[in-house]
Amino acid sequence: MRDRDLAAVIVPRADVHQGEYVADADARLAWLTGFTGSAGFAIATLDQAGVFVDGRYRVQVRDQLDLGHFTPVNWPETRPSDWLRQALPQGGRVGFDPWLHTRREIDGMEAALQGSDIALIALDANPVDAIWPDRPAAPVGRVRIHPDALAGETAPQKRLRLAAELRAQGQAAALLTLPDSISWLLNIRGSDLPKNPVVQAFAVLSDSGHLALFADAAKFDDAVRAHLGDQVTILPHDALASALTDLEGPVRIDPATAPEAAFRILEGAGTDIARDPDPAILPKARKTAAELAGMRAAHHRDGVAMVRLLSWLDRQQPSTLTEIDVVRRLEDLRREAGILDISFDTIMGAGPNGAIVHYRVTKATNRRLAAGDVLLIDSGGQYADGTTDITRTIALGDPLEEAVAPFTAVLRGMIALSRARFPKGVTGGHLDALARQFLWSQGLDYDHGTGHGVGAALCVHEGPARISRVSDIPLEPGMILSNEPGYYREGRFGIRIENLIAVREAEAEPGRTMLGFDTLTLCPIDRRLIDRGALSGDDAAWLDAYHARVRDALSPDLQGDDLDWLRRATEPLGQG
Repeated sequence: MRDRDLAAVIVPRADVHQGEYVADADARLAWLTGFTGSAGFAIATLDQAGVFVDGRYRVQVRDQLDLGHFTPVNWPETRPSDWLRQALPQGGRVGFDPWLHTRREIDGMEAALQGSDIALIALDANPVDAIWPDRPAAPVGRVRIHPDALAGETAPQKRLRLAAELRAQGQAAALLTLPDSISWLLNIRGSDLPKNPVVQAFAVLSDSGHLALFADAAKFDDAVRAHLGDQVTILPHDALASALTDLEGPVRIDPATAPEAAFRILEGAGTDIARDPDPAILPKARKTAAELAGMRAAHHRDGVAMVRLLSWLDRQQPSTLTEIDVVRRLEDLRREAGILDISFDTIMGAGPNGAIVHYRVTKATNRRLAAGDVLLIDSGGQYADGTTDITRTIALGDPLEEAVAPFTAVLRGMIALSRARFPKGVTGGHLDALARQFLWSQGLDYDHGTGHGVGAALCVHEGPARISRVSDIPLEPGMILSNEPGYYREGRFGIRIENLIAVREAEAEPGRTMLGFDTLTLCPIDRRLIDRGALSGDDAAWLDAYHARVRDALSPDLQGDDLDWLRRATEPLGQG
């Protein structure tokens, strides 16, 4: 830092594609600080360093940081600009890697620093890489074809559809920086990253439909190259900068997702820029009929695996098992159901570990289960035809009395969102309070969004739609989102109930369009933690109907103890 005349540097979690998961070679924040959460960043000055995390990670970050060298900072309550003003009262140069930050991030921080003597400085080399002696190599994962029958549309059809949109907007080309957008557009899947079947690449789509794909050529075998066809040209990663310099504008580029460096290259070449969203992001979110069918099939198989796990768990003495034992059992059952990978690190939080929203069990934290524990299981699978994400909260033995009221409030919120009917144009921001209302009535809440978009055999977290207070994207038929309210009592337990839901058209009076949700997830909800007297008649009717549907769907694929367990777990609330 002194050699570069820097007063501070910013170290983000993100890689050049701004993804939630990063390869080992890009895990700079984890290498520097020890914090392994999927969101956050650090700012280091010459004499202090803050690690900024949101409410999901406030327990985890304290456990993972060396507090003698790093200080946890609550974000967004504390803005990085305010922290810098306090840390650098005399001002100074703050370095950042322009490939690891979006234009929107940098614009926002520069605006927040106006009036100070603090300047953001784009660096030509990453400062962490310079001190990381054993940095792993970048991944070179095999690319596979995603069948057109599962996609519901061929890759040439998609390219030509997006190219027509570019022409309609008077745009000559679009820069695509999100690997899931590129993988969706080309009907390919990759293996560069665990849990996310995407191809790490950049792409430039022209208004003619031709696409330049910037990726390691070793990833593509002859069959995949034939699938891509002669309108897709594979070029080296390091050819991107020169290709951007040569583009004729206007070039469409998304300030919310594209790296600051790409903007600077285009601006340096004098190219006209159209600051518009990634052209693939909304079409990808609107699932085709084939994608919806694949997701339903994947959820059926996943539901069988989950029932087999919960049935097995109920037959064990809790004290004979650890969190890792249950994780291994669940992942074995999903492998039997046909997963290619899990869709994210399994969250298996017993007792107080369940209060860590994105807890990941390690040998150091592995807790032995105990009767009376509340066990939170958040998990999912990547199947060839779909992606799953489900959370169930389970009572081990007799239910913990203090967990019953918040569990029931969480359940009622999940049901309220599942039953919602709303007009076209409504956003996830409009619906978020439906899931929180019963917690709010008890003075409770949770520090994460209620729902995120989910890809079809793609990333388990997908934009642009979500269900949260700040979401302004209208929900449209075909979008798939999670429905996952929760409650977390630090040091005691965590509660979350999650189903995936698909937006569909709902019944409405003539001349009016209404939307609602179909629930994709098939798995019983633990009735032992429900205060049945607190449920409304509509709540109870919804849960009984859901359980009947789960029982009817999964029974043909279960037998013996597992089938008996399913029948008991899905009895109407008035029974059992």
